[in-house]
Amino acid sequence: MAKRRSTFEKQEMPTLDSNQEKLVYQELDSLGSELLFVREFIGQSDASLLFVSLKESILWSRRKIQIFGKQYWQPRLLAWYGDPHCSYRYSGQRYTPHPWTPTLLQVKQEIERFLNHSFNSVLCNYYRDGGDAMGFHRDNESELGATPCIASLSLGGTRKFVLKSRSGSEKQVFYLSSGDLLVMRGATQTYWNHGVPRTAKKVGPRINLTFREIHGENPLDGKGYFFPSD
Repeated sequence: MAKRRSTFEKQEMPTLDSNQEKLVYQELDSLGSELLFVREFIGQSDASLLFVSLKESILWSRRKIQIFGKQYWQPRLLAWYGDPHCSYRYSGQRYTPHPWTPTLLQVKQEIERFLNHSFNSVLCNYYRDGGDAMGFHRDNESELGATPCIASLSLGGTRKFVLKSRSGSEKQVFYLSSGDLLVMRGATQTYWNHGVPRTAKKVGPRINLTFREIHGENPLDGKGYFFPSD
């Protein structure tokens, strides 16, 4: 996977209106919600190989989750990997991490170098077809801290990803393709919901890796090149 470096100055940050830009940064609101979108963070050839490798090697499972007191089957397969202490509570379930695979560790390290931010866990999602989805939610579990940085890498089929402000007044839509990287940081998980809606269109299977940090202080400052300080 090719290494990338920042070329941005704070005063020259592009916005989401720059649809042709491969690297786009935006402050979603005036409350500290930040987003970075990188088209083809991993090239198409490498992304295809990575998709096949992860599809076969990840220990995928499907569980029932609790929503408003009722239990439902998760509408996708998933797996939780990370450092030994990184247990994670999600929709009434407690996930104990599988140990890092060499492939997941390599991807993690590439993203960490790019963002200048370290992660200790990853939630792997496998969307088998358009019927698999992710409901609108916020990643605001206490284990993630008040202002989590979540780096989401897409592999395989293109899917629609939607961000909605909690006030209902704003919406951002992305079509995430294989190799794309989307990073949410700052107050995004406080003021914005996000999800992957179902679609009746024929879409290919998709793997999504969402890297995050559980507990403790990050040894890096998390601002890095693309998240400028005030």
